[in-house]
Amino acid sequence: MDRSNEFAIQIIDSIEGKNPRRVYANVKNNGLITNLPNGCCVEVPCLVDQGGLNPFYVGDLPEAPAALCRNAVNLQELAVLASTQKKRKLVYQALALDPLTATVLTLDEIWKMADEMFEVEKRWLPSFG
Repeated sequence: MDRSNEFAIQIIDSIEGKNPRRVYANVKNNGLITNLPNGCCVEVPCLVDQGGLNPFYVGDLPEAPAALCRNAVNLQELAVLASTQKKRKLVYQALALDPLTATVLTLDEIWKMADEMFEVEKRWLPSFG
């Protein structure tokens, strides 16, 4: 049987102790990238071996990419807050602050899009009424 090129297969192979390798993986930031908030998800180099996924310390990113990443983290935190507090207003704000969404749609269009999404997904989002 031929091995596929799926990334998961390579990781499993390394964890099983056959071929340790370096991969780039999304992990919780626990001081790995020092100028991004702790707890956010970051993609960093990792060693995968029998000990599992072992992320490497990166330190500070250059300021411009760090600022871009912090903006994305802020939007994600706002979306999580909207979800946990069940507040449509926060959903509208998160969508409106997204650079791509704000480039393509007006505020009225963003709110309409969000309302359409809530309508289509209402059985899974009943508390957003």
